[in-house]
Amino acid sequence: MKILQLFEHPLELKAVLKLKYLREPLFRTAKDTSETPELKRCYELLEGTSRSFSAVIMELHPELRNSVMLFYLILRALDTVEDDMTINPKIKVPLLRNFWKKLELTEWNFTGNSEQEKDRPVLLEFTNILKEYHKLKPDYQLVIKDITNKMGNGMADYVLDEQFNLNGLETVADYDLYCHYVAGLVGDGLTRLIVLANFGSHDLYDESESLFESMGLFLQKTNIIRDYAEDLDDGRSFWPREIWSQYVDELADLAKPEYLDEGVYCINHLVLNALSHVQDVLTYLSSIHEQSSFQFCAIPQVMAIATLALVFGNKKVLQTNIKIRKGTTCYLILKSRTFRGCVEIFEYYLRDIRKRITVDDPNYLKMNMQIARLDQFIEEMYQNHLPESVKPQETAIYQRVQERSAYDLEMLPVLQEEEFKFNMLLSMFLTLIAALNYYFGGWVR
Repeated sequence: MKILQLFEHPLELKAVLKLKYLREPLFRTAKDTSETPELKRCYELLEGTSRSFSAVIMELHPELRNSVMLFYLILRALDTVEDDMTINPKIKVPLLRNFWKKLELTEWNFTGNSEQEKDRPVLLEFTNILKEYHKLKPDYQLVIKDITNKMGNGMADYVLDEQFNLNGLETVADYDLYCHYVAGLVGDGLTRLIVLANFGSHDLYDESESLFESMGLFLQKTNIIRDYAEDLDDGRSFWPREIWSQYVDELADLAKPEYLDEGVYCINHLVLNALSHVQDVLTYLSSIHEQSSFQFCAIPQVMAIATLALVFGNKKVLQTNIKIRKGTTCYLILKSRTFRGCVEIFEYYLRDIRKRITVDDPNYLKMNMQIARLDQFIEEMYQNHLPESVKPQETAIYQRVQERSAYDLEMLPVLQEEEFKFNMLLSMFLTLIAALNYYFGGWVR
């Protein structure tokens, strides 16, 4: 992390210090992540695949922690098979389609990955995962097995899809379907686990498929927009032709200097498409009641809206992979611990996008209308600006947010204590600096 960059953004510096030294994890994890050698090894594999994801999982409620960890490792194993271009399709496709059946075994591993595959150990040591998987509650096992089945078959379909492999995604519907298989299904599985654990409203899963689907699609579409240059270098394409063909004849043309404006307009068009999921995302988050599950769901979403604001109108996307500052990440992690904080994050970045869109952008009106609809939806959530004589309308989202706000109040003392400790330490530090300056300054004189 660049120290000078932090001093240029004092709120982020404060967040880094709070996160590193003052914030207490919701649950202690030392004992229940190493009860058996197999469980300990599973968490080591998790750390090896993704340190950032590992950190978030480790803070989950013990009721869900092992289930989500194993869910992640199983899907990571599936993804490692799909990603490895050295595996013959005659081996790969049947393995993907039947991977869920491996979960019925007590011992199994796969040695057919290239040695260059970073996550090869997950498949080599899959027996450790199986042993812990069979210790989960039966309902949790069924959810993981069902999603593994659906995702494996979806991946196999794409391996065999010559049109996709040659030309990428054609329509926006294709784009949504692809994101469903790689991310929407994850949202499906996690939502079912949360509901089974009684950590969210009981109708969260049954009320509307679009809620958990949007949670996955919002994240995946953000990553696809950001990763344009990296994917192009790897010979892949996930931007749908239906959108990019409105600006250039070939997808790679967007990176050429003569098509700079068209490239930026195309990025903004894709951001507009991604913003169509924000209302569902906020509705979903308002329905999570248990704090660690809420933070687990909220953190990726606020990172996504911050990333969308970063890529919006940003020509650098066409040349390289860009990311939000680490200081910003720390600030978002702390801010998103309440639903009100999440809403404020979304409001901030939506305003940022709206003020930067130019009149000559082909989607100028559509973008302003989309953000205006989201502003109206957020106003409906809280209805804080009504005259005193007017009662709030008891809409479904208003009632959800009122219920969720009660859980936010439980988090308030924790946030206040952190702020108090930070201010105390800052006062002590400044007092020490002043004393040293007075003493040594006086001595020199």
